[in-house]
Amino acid sequence: MKFDMGNQALQTLMSGSKTSNTDLGALVKQLVAAAEPLEGKFNGQGKQMFDGFKSRADEIANALNSSLSAILGGQSGMEQAFGQGDQEQGQNAKTNMTSARFDAARFGAR
Repeated sequence: MKFDMGNQALQTLMSGSKTSNTDLGALVKQLVAAAEPLEGKFNGQGKQMFDGFKSRADEIANALNSSLSAILGGQSGMEQAFGQGDQEQGQNAKTNMTSARFDAARFGAR
């Protein structure tokens, strides 16, 4: 199995998540606005649930945005870890190459 991730993969993922973060809260608010014509058409439990959702729309939008913000924080940490790992790998390779004896691998007449 080969795991190959380009340098920009996490940055692209974070960019999409940032866009989703701002869109998701707005979509919840749009849903509430779209449901406005239904207000007053429910009775009993349906009315209670509708009114409860409507009154909690900001709370729901904020909770969703907070969750996505936490995901963004995790993605940022991964980006930092992968970047550091890439640099360390390069430095380790350079260090090992300078201490290696390549003369022993030469083929041909001596």
